[in-house]
Amino acid sequence: MRNVAHLPLHGGRVPAWLAQRMRKLTRLVLILAVEEYGTKGLLERLSDPVWFQAFNNVIGMDWDSSGSTTVTAGMIKDALWREELGVKAAGGKGKKSRATPDELKRIAELYDLDPEPYVRTSRLVAKVDTVALQTGYGLYHHVFLLDEEGNWAVIQQGMNERERMARRFHWFDAETFTLDPHKAISGLRREFALNTVSKEAKEYQKTLLNVVQENPVKIERELESLKALAKGYRPLVYYKPRNVNEVSILRRYESMGRFELNKRALEFARELSVSNYEEFLLLKGLGPSTLRALSLVLELVYDVHPSWKDPVTHPPDPFKFTYAVGGKDRVPFPIDKPAYDELISFLEELVSRHPEEKALVRNVTKITRNWKFPEEDKRAT
Repeated sequence: MRNVAHLPLHGGRVPAWLAQRMRKLTRLVLILAVEEYGTKGLLERLSDPVWFQAFNNVIGMDWDSSGSTTVTAGMIKDALWREELGVKAAGGKGKKSRATPDELKRIAELYDLDPEPYVRTSRLVAKVDTVALQTGYGLYHHVFLLDEEGNWAVIQQGMNERERMARRFHWFDAETFTLDPHKAISGLRREFALNTVSKEAKEYQKTLLNVVQENPVKIERELESLKALAKGYRPLVYYKPRNVNEVSILRRYESMGRFELNKRALEFARELSVSNYEEFLLLKGLGPSTLRALSLVLELVYDVHPSWKDPVTHPPDPFKFTYAVGGKDRVPFPIDKPAYDELISFLEELVSRHPEEKALVRNVTKITRNWKFPEEDKRAT
């Protein structure tokens, strides 16, 4: 099955004439979605990569670019703040993502919610997708959606500058942040990923929490022995691989980049007597390099393994929604301005109608449900 979206890094901007139409259509779709499904239903759909990508395609963004996330999420955030639908969004791309905690506090105050659990959740999901799950993508976009009932969703995106690709992470009302917590992950599947939040990693998490209660100097000594071995020379105290599989483990870690311990973070873990993996991930100073180092020690010294399966999901293809008004980069055809304006006018009329009349529109979906687009139309932008 094909990936939900290829997300190469694209530059450029949305032209003003298109952005103006996108804002209008985004607002109308959100109003209709909340009327039909409620705010929780909207959040659940935005955390579905097919629905989110279909939304992106309908408003005319590229079907295959990193901007399909950043522009669409930005349009949604803007519309939700302009319209009172019982749900708001915080964060955004780059510097805007750092404003998430303050914006969440504003939203919580608006809806009479305690902001702290959501601020913590925002930090935690970012830590999971940069530290606990390592696939070579650094986060640069984080949008947190929160409704008046306390339901939440997160859409965040990372980039791999060397490969010029992006990956989108979807979250929705997660009950656990450390065992298969994602609603979905959109992007290209990698051969392997350091995945410490898989259900297969339960024993790994338990052992790691025990190990970090030890003296960081002891852990550092074990790591230096392994690093020296990986470089091909024998240290004074060394670890000798017992089989070919362990040699491949060393090479796998070496290919992921540096693995350096932040001893201060480990000292924090001991001082705080960290008792669960969530608390551990939230430690100040804990980054990808430190977790890679600890994981290497756990695998080769303690024979406890994380998961190496990439959890990227492969749902159905939403490309057919690009046929609504066309695409910004002319795939499958250039934006049809008259059709776009007619669609906006139709939906504005629909929004003002009674619920019984809106129900008739649901029958339209039966027309396109089984329609398949010509494969030759789907080309890189």
